[in-house]
Amino acid sequence: MKYLREKALTPPLQLYGLDRHFPHASGSVRKGFLRWEDTVRPTPLSREYFIRLIYKLGSQPEVFVLEPSLKVLAGGRTIPHLYSQEKEKLCLYMPKYREWLPCDQLATTIVPWIFSWLFYFEEWLASDEWKGGGEHPRSENEKGDDRRRNLPENDHVQI
Repeated sequence: MKYLREKALTPPLQLYGLDRHFPHASGSVRKGFLRWEDTVRPTPLSREYFIRLIYKLGSQPEVFVLEPSLKVLAGGRTIPHLYSQEKEKLCLYMPKYREWLPCDQLATTIVPWIFSWLFYFEEWLASDEWKGGGEHPRSENEKGDDRRRNLPENDHVQI
């Protein structure tokens, strides 16, 4: 029996969905890359965050907080659930569990997950405990240790 696969949404279709859900944001598609930016606030009492989402068909979406600096807000602490501390690239889901697929709309999955991540980030700033669940991405040093022991690598997307 053949199973039907849902068709991947192209960057222009993804941008169309983002524009419909978030008309105040700005986005474009150039050379197959979707670039979308918005200022978001996870709760009415939260600060505003300027975010950028990058997506290319065949790749995982990447989300960065451009302002304010998460590192500055964290006061020198290592921020949980980032793929990169330096680039402040958010870890929103686990690719190995297929929690997001190219047939999923960014506007109804990734963007709401950004709001959730920022909410839990603000909670973490106050409590020093990540309450958003999930698995923390491992650093490059930890991955190197796994290779030496011949353990499987983490399936997180790396930049």
